Amino acid sequence: MPNDRINWYPGHMAKSRRLLADQLRAVDAVIELCDARAPLATRNPDLEKLTRGKARILVLNKADLADDRQTARWLETFRRRGLTALRFNSNGGKVKDILARIEEASKPALERYAARGVRKTIRFMVIGIPNVGKSTFINRLHGSAIAKASDRPGVTRANQWVKIGPFLEILDTPGMLPPRMDDQEGAQLLAYLGSIRDEIMDTEALAGGLMALLYRLDPAALSARYKLPEGCGEAPHELLEAACRGRGWLLSGGRYDTDRAAALVLDEFRGGKIGKITIQPAPERTTGGDGHGE
Repeated sequence: MPNDRINWYPGHMAKSRRLLADQLRAVDAVIELCDARAPLATRNPDLEKLTRGKARILVLNKADLADDRQTARWLETFRRRGLTALRFNSNGGKVKDILARIEEASKPALERYAARGVRKTIRFMVIGIPNVGKSTFINRLHGSAIAKASDRPGVTRANQWVKIGPFLEILDTPGMLPPRMDDQEGAQLLAYLGSIRDEIMDTEALAGGLMALLYRLDPAALSARYKLPEGCGEAPHELLEAACRGRGWLLSGGRYDTDRAAALVLDEFRGGKIGKITIQPAPERTTGGDGHGE
């Protein structure tokens, strides 16, 4: 794993945070997206504090790339904590469940307006860290590519209102990381998922660290994808070099093309080509003296 401390908070995020705080008064509820492969690491506690007091839906996005059993356990964990949580795949998931939850979360606001004889458009804000799929999620709800989407962090730079129906509007917001990343283990997971720009890191060390993690979590899937031989070693550099041999990523003289290997390993993991793997396993449920699990 890379040894350098990870911290990435470009200037546009500070500006976006101030704008988001101002616009919160204009929304009735919040939809927070996280990545189902690392649900806790991909939640920004700063955003949670900012939006406290608003009705909230937590969406574990990219669930088609995560281990189904782990996703079920994460949903149970969040629901025990009192959150409305559900899984979703923005690239092909059904929107009816999301719209039903939006309607449910909107009821208190609708009832307040109805009591005053007002039929008002309900406004939701979509929040999350970079690269959890906010714009793609909104495009799925809208039914067309109205919000700019990319698999690179930092693409959405400005807030954008999107009309979903006659009485529903959703605000697409830029991805925001916390100003300080005190949890470096969590920051490492964000780097693996592409929520932090690769350009600020040593990508070979990053890819090697990812391979070491995946080898611990699902050695069969990693070995099959990169044709790893038995006994190849479990150190990051050993796994990266073994992948070069297995996939034929070689330079003249038989030297390992670790630069190419690193880029492809990161890209293939993020695209789900290695397998459905959750890199942040859900906590085991234990039963305390009060009978409540956690």
